[in-house]
Formats: sequence, structure tokens, C-alpha cells
Amino acid sequence: MFEANIAILLIVCLIALVAIGVHIAIALGMTSALGIFLVTGSDIYAFRTVQTMLAATAYEAIREFVFAVIPLFLLMGEFISKSGTVTDVYRGLNRLLRRLPGRLGIATVLGNALFSFVTGVSIASAATFSRIAYPEMRRFGYHPGFALGTVAGSSCLGMLIPPSVLMIVWGILTEQSIGQLFAGGVLPGLMLTSMFILYVFTMALVKPSVVGAGVVPNPSATPVDEDVPEVSTTQFLISLFGIVAVIVAVLGGIWFGIFSPTEGAGAGAFIGLVLALIKGMKFKDFIDAILSVGKTSAPILLLLVAASLYSRTLAMTGMANAIEGLFIGSGMEPWMIIGVMVLIWFALGMIIDSISIMLLTAAIFSPIAIKLGMDPIAFAIIAIVAIEAGLLTPPFGLLVYTVKSAIQDIDPEMNVMTIFKSSIPYWIIMLIAMALIVRFPVIATYLPNVLFP
Repeated sequence: MFEANIAILLIVCLIALVAIGVHIAIALGMTSALGIFLVTGSDIYAFRTVQTMLAATAYEAIREFVFAVIPLFLLMGEFISKSGTVTDVYRGLNRLLRRLPGRLGIATVLGNALFSFVTGVSIASAATFSRIAYPEMRRFGYHPGFALGTVAGSSCLGMLIPPSVLMIVWGILTEQSIGQLFAGGVLPGLMLTSMFILYVFTMALVKPSVVGAGVVPNPSATPVDEDVPEVSTTQFLISLFGIVAVIVAVLGGIWFGIFSPTEGAGAGAFIGLVLALIKGMKFKDFIDAILSVGKTSAPILLLLVAASLYSRTLAMTGMANAIEGLFIGSGMEPWMIIGVMVLIWFALGMIIDSISIMLLTAAIFSPIAIKLGMDPIAFAIIAIVAIEAGLLTPPFGLLVYTVKSAIQDIDPEMNVMTIFKSSIPYWIIMLIAMALIVRFPVIATYLPNVLFP
């Protein structure tokens, strides 16, 4: 009973700290320290126990070779992004699809899918395509809300299509194979991409005005930072070949056992650097890419240290077992329990970021799902889609605010609620995708079973 009371106290403290704006890593650390202190006793020995566990956890968490995967994959994405490759591919796809209704929206979805294969961060996709795709769609008369909804919605592919930072974090937290998770995300990612494209195409047929049908292109609408000339066929092919080469070399190498995920990330960063140099990346851009990765990956690693300590505290207080018993003893059907988990992820997505959500829930929810008979790979993909959908959920959907921030100088009149409303169809599509994976887990498990028999 005492440990149950401590568990409840820790949950309340954690929620309270996050609610008043304390950084999630600090909140996790403070809550964990309090839990250890209460369980071991309120004396000097308890204080020393907290110190010892904190030091041991920090050392054990960061020294793992697998943690290098995160900054290396981020570096690969930064090199490719700064090389201009993404812009070339987007404009090339736009030209290839010129006969399709809604071609700019479809090109945005396809461009985001390809970019996801080399960056693994949805926020980066949202920021990049807000600057590349939105001005082009605006120039051709697209409805501003529809255009930005397409950018925000398709940016979610960044966390589902490998190499995804969320997959890496989930693999570390639940001790699952990162290579298997990467393989598990491919078919669901392609399925979600196809569903997004189908939605854009259907809207272009049903309501042509949203894709600029009958509107004369307005060259003056092109923003000042997008004065790059039309991409040539050669530039498009070089950029497309470079991205495909990265995908094949990195993911293929991991899946076929040529190298580990960490080695694959290093190879990807090297190929990304070569591609950036071929495309004329300047030394300043090289330094900016390294600094950007440092600013992004350092907080993630700090979060992982705090999450490791938090997991140990959960084990000490018995909170994980109590929550597990609550779910399994509730008498609900497995799909209903998964539904409750999804609702929790949606609710958390309104107030905190994806990685923080995963740190709070992965260690608790994953064992429950496995006991319910869910395949761990399929459940991981469901979790990632649900957590990412939370980033489109008002009032604090991070992806929506990223898009708004990126186009502030292009369209200062655009309000956040318009982007939220236009993102709802993509949120619904992601919900449908989750339901399909729950009903047909083979969508997520087929490739892992083939590549890792």
C-alpha cells in the first residue's frame, strides 16, 4: 500500500511539474529522485542512494554505442537538407506530375516521404516544406489552409518512415531491435503516404478550387528566399539518385546485416556529406549543420538519461506493475485497451512533444500490449503513429506551430486555427491507419519477418 501511495504521488508530481512549465527532463529527474528517496528512506543513506543511481544511470545510458545513432542520422538529414537536394526533388516531382489534378499537393506528400527516408524528424520536414512547397502552391492559387494542412499532415511521415528518431528512441527504451523497427515502418509509411495522396487527389476532383483550378498563376507570389531557377532534368536526377543511394546503402545495409544501425548511420552521414559537397555546400553550411545537430541531439540524450532513471524508479515503486494490473484486470477487450492508450497519447500530444510522450509511456504500455498478445513491432508502429498524430492536435500541436513559424514572413496573416482545421483530415487518416494495423498487424510485421527470420 505504501509503494502504491508513492506511485500515485510521483504521477501527480510529474503532471504538476510539466503543467507549470518545467522541462520534461528536469521533471523526470526530480520525480525520480523523490521516488528513490521515499522508497529507500529519508536519511543520509537515501540521499547517497539517489546520487549513486543517478550517476550510474547517466553513465550506463550514454556509454551505449547505440546512442550515436541519433546524432549521426540527424547529421545525415542536415547535410542532405542543406545541399538543396530536397528542393530539386520537389520541383522535379512537381514537373513530372503536371498532368495530375492537385499535383503540387501530391508532390508535397511524395517529397515529404522521400525526405523522411533521410531525415527521420517530422519537425524538420514541416519546416523545410513550409518554405519550399507552400510558396509554390500559393503561386498557383491553392487554398492557403489546404496547402498548409497538406504540409503539416504529410510531415508526420518523418517519424514513421525510417530512419526515424522516434523508432530509435522506442527501440532503446523497450530494448527492441532498431533494424526490425525500421523494417516495420516501411509498409505502414507507404500505406499512409498512399492514403494522403488519395485524399489530395479526391479533393482535387471533388473541390477543384482548393487546388487552384481556374486560377491564373501569380509569379509575384513567389517569396524572396525562393528565387532558385527551375530545376533541370540533370539536377533532378542527380538529387533523386543521391537520396535513393542513401536509402539503399543505409537501410539495405542494416537490414541485410552488412552493418549495425550505428554503423549505418555513420555511413549515411558520410554519403550525405559527399552529396552535399557535390551539390556545392559551403563551409558555413557544414558548420551550421553540425551545430544544429548538436542543439537537437543533446536535449534528446538528456531526456533519455532522465527516462532511464524514471524507469528504474517505476520498478522500485511498483507503479508499472500497478498500471499493468489495472489495464489487464479491467475486463476490457484488447482493442479497447489499445484504444485507451491511443487516447492517452492524443491527450499528451496536446501539451508535450513526441519524445517526451514516448519517455513517459513506452516502458509502461509496451509490456501491457505484449501480454495482451500484440506483436511488439506492430504495437511500436501504432504508438509512433498515435504519438505523431498528437502533434496535429490542438491546442499545442507542435507541427502546426512549426509550419506557422516557417511561413510567418511569407504569409503573416495566416492564423494557427486555420492550419489546425485543415490538418484534421490527415489526423483522421492516421487514425484509420492505426485501426488497420491493429486489425491487420501483418502490415507492420511482414518486412521484419522476411528480413529478420
